[in-house]
Amino acid sequence: MSYSVSTGTLVVKEPLNFWAGARVKPKDTNNSEPVYEPATGRVLCDMIPCGEEEVDEAIKSAHSAYLKWSKLSGMERARIMLEAARIIRERRDEIARAEVTNNGKSITEAQVDIDVAWQCIEYYAGIAPTLSGQHIQLPGGSFAYTRREPLGVCVGIGAWNYPFQIAAWKSAPAMACGNAMVFKPSPMTPVTAVMLAEIYKEAGVPDGLFNVVQGGAETGGLLCHHPMVAKVSFTGSVPTGKKVMEMAAKGVKQVTLELGGKSPLIIFKDCELENAIKGALMANFLTQGEVCCNGTRVFVQREIMPQFLEEVVKRTKAIPVGDPMCEETRMSALISKPHMEKVLGFIKQAREQGAKVLCGGEQFLPNDPKLKDGYFVSPCVLDNCRDDMTCVKEEIFGPVMSVLSFDTEEEVLQRANNTTFGLASGVFTRDIARAHRVAANLQAGTCYINNYNVGPVEVPFGGYKMSGFGRENGQVTIEYYSQLKTVVVEMGDVESIF
Repeated sequence: MSYSVSTGTLVVKEPLNFWAGARVKPKDTNNSEPVYEPATGRVLCDMIPCGEEEVDEAIKSAHSAYLKWSKLSGMERARIMLEAARIIRERRDEIARAEVTNNGKSITEAQVDIDVAWQCIEYYAGIAPTLSGQHIQLPGGSFAYTRREPLGVCVGIGAWNYPFQIAAWKSAPAMACGNAMVFKPSPMTPVTAVMLAEIYKEAGVPDGLFNVVQGGAETGGLLCHHPMVAKVSFTGSVPTGKKVMEMAAKGVKQVTLELGGKSPLIIFKDCELENAIKGALMANFLTQGEVCCNGTRVFVQREIMPQFLEEVVKRTKAIPVGDPMCEETRMSALISKPHMEKVLGFIKQAREQGAKVLCGGEQFLPNDPKLKDGYFVSPCVLDNCRDDMTCVKEEIFGPVMSVLSFDTEEEVLQRANNTTFGLASGVFTRDIARAHRVAANLQAGTCYINNYNVGPVEVPFGGYKMSGFGRENGQVTIEYYSQLKTVVVEMGDVESIF
């Protein structure tokens, strides 16, 4: 890849598949799909999906690496993982620029994503040497012990909103436990996962430990059905998540699902209003609103609604939208043209159902002529929303904030929980008892108190209800990438009833 700081100049020449320790040229180029640069609308490269033979090769290469890697001690694995984290730190800007080109988010955000990725790998490197079992004393000097063992070859299926970060989030705990991984990025963002594969290789993992296969639903199906795969970790939509689970069930494979959300953010009148406003903006406009845990249903207590709306609209209008490579830009292009049209369709429908567009919600044309074909939408605030509107019930995955008023704590909790999703939630209040009470009663995998969308790697992340199960990040994720073996040792004679 040739690097330049400016948008519209990245050229992707090398193959984007990676297994057995090297990039691999695709076998069959017939059913290739164009990959677009969101900010300019130009074709960045072709995504050529892997067929059965290629998926098989990647999985076999992962299996042979797993046999070597799983024999290493936790300390030995940790040393290699720390080296990978160091290389990512060193190349942060180069990776971030490639991420921006392929995903469309601002460079400021992409740099944070890359930092989160190396922190995640560093965190699990620290956990690798601590993996251990239990010793249990039994009568007569006999005893039992448990061993925490790897699963084998794990499959990671990524989403297009955080391509590099998700690859790190899935591979780091898997590798810390002694597994190998075959990772399939989203067909819309195939560019950066292979950079991670090269970095792991350079850091010293066995060839085949982290592999990248490109493709869409068909390739994903081949991975989920493959007999040598022990586990599938998927990030994406609920309908696809259901299919992944169904396919994995055929081989009784373990599954982690990180699915969508329509998370509530509850703002009480006794909040620190300035922080609540910042929280609402962070909960809705990161990565152009293409974030699964976004707090897109903003419930504001009636008494403070006028001040809240006035200030939120003022700040939303002031968000600099444009070239993602510019340091000043805070919001850039949506992932694709069809996705942009879908988001605009949601806004049109909200209008028809009686919502009031206070600002934005239109296709945006930046001044820079090279961005004229980019997929930009101006950030939108919707007032006059009701719980039964489509914009309040369905995940839009774009820069659209739906604001609803409420009167009492009891009422807002009931409304906040009235959804099939349960990924995240938030509450702004100065009342410490209320904060914890509301957090206890919200049906979601994460609840933010007086902040929103902060995701330290030390903290578990995952959903309730149809937002999925299993966790990423934190210590608990070790449970999802390992299995427990019990060994019972008899020190005396066998007591037989026969």
